[in-house]
Amino acid sequence: MAKPVIAVVGRPNVGKSTLFNKLTGQRTAIVDDTPGVTRDRIYGEIEWCGHKASLIDTGGIEPYSDDIILSQMRRQAELAIETADVTILVTDIRTGVVATDHEVAAMLLRSGKPVVLCVNKCDTVGEPEAEFYEFYNLGLGEPIRVSSVHGHGTGDLLDEVFSHINWDAEEEEDSEVISVAVIGKPNVGKSSLVNRITGEERCIVSNIAGTTRDSIDSKVKNSHGEFTFIDTAGIRRKSRVDDAIEKYSIIRAQMAIDRCDVCVIMIDAEEGPTEQDTKIAGMAHEAGKGCIIAVNKWDAIEKDDKTMNEFRKNLDVEFGFMSYAPTIFISAKTGQRLDRLFELIKYVANTNAMRIKTGILNELLAEATTRVQPPTDKGRRLKIYYATQPSTKPPTFVFFCNNAQLFHFSYQRYLENRIRETFGLEGTPIRIIVRERGDK
Repeated sequence: MAKPVIAVVGRPNVGKSTLFNKLTGQRTAIVDDTPGVTRDRIYGEIEWCGHKASLIDTGGIEPYSDDIILSQMRRQAELAIETADVTILVTDIRTGVVATDHEVAAMLLRSGKPVVLCVNKCDTVGEPEAEFYEFYNLGLGEPIRVSSVHGHGTGDLLDEVFSHINWDAEEEEDSEVISVAVIGKPNVGKSSLVNRITGEERCIVSNIAGTTRDSIDSKVKNSHGEFTFIDTAGIRRKSRVDDAIEKYSIIRAQMAIDRCDVCVIMIDAEEGPTEQDTKIAGMAHEAGKGCIIAVNKWDAIEKDDKTMNEFRKNLDVEFGFMSYAPTIFISAKTGQRLDRLFELIKYVANTNAMRIKTGILNELLAEATTRVQPPTDKGRRLKIYYATQPSTKPPTFVFFCNNAQLFHFSYQRYLENRIRETFGLEGTPIRIIVRERGDK
């Protein structure tokens, strides 16, 4: 399941970015006294009481927008509200309640979603300031005093935010249904692919509104099995994104990646692989999802007997960090190789969820260490006692050894390759964790 989404909204200069940095524990958002510094969407992850959620820091007024200030504020807030499960409205006790606070509060009330009112910059401890009580006039319930600079009150704030999320109601996904996120730059043919797949006569199709603004879940049932295809908004380079709506595309794509089993990374055959393609692929790789590189518009390429091999070599260079991902050359327009794409999706989903028995894994480990001896340093040799697989999606392996510092990256790569070759783990990243004996 995708992590719940929490949006931080409010007028400029109330300390949204400072609060975001404090809650995530990282200095991701730029903090300055100048209004409108946060012009980009910034997201991070927070963990509280054993639960994880995605946190979105929204921008305030956009100085480069031609829209009226209030309508631009409304546009940003509406997008954040629509994406989020819970919204934090940040206000400033130093300036008190202003007209814009009332506007945003009214907007949040109309959304019908849970709202937590945060009164920021309460830097003193003890009894609340007299100005604190006027925030009850916003009609959002009991305000929570917070100092995002010092961290006062952030625990109470998270307690209240997380209390609005029904963690027990997380749906158990049907294990037979494979969820597929189609990701990539704009105009590479993501929607065309989904439309082509859902338009086949053999398919039973139902469209379900997604959890985010521009995502549509299309359920498909055919001879290959049952699938849910998630069509996502295209992700452009940040320098080319000026529109406020498009600034949320990376969040929507990230949410789609979080809740899918397999990512189909689409590349334009006419343009070839670009740096932005590798960044998008990196999102799926870091999330530990099964990955397939689909080169679309292959029908539009003039080909000879060397064209495909040359394109593959180019992909091997650009996507060296995910050499495990299979490549398929398709055409969403003509339906070329779509049957093969379904076969790959099913195969990659299975490898991403594969579990290897400890006994079989250690037989492989013994054979691999006999073939290539573990490294030594200053007369001391690495000893690997045993290995186990604690989790799947992606397959994660823990190696217990005598000295973690001797477990060189190159030897980890060797063991990873042996595991891939033996068990056919194509299309999925592998996580390796090294533990010294006695470590918890």
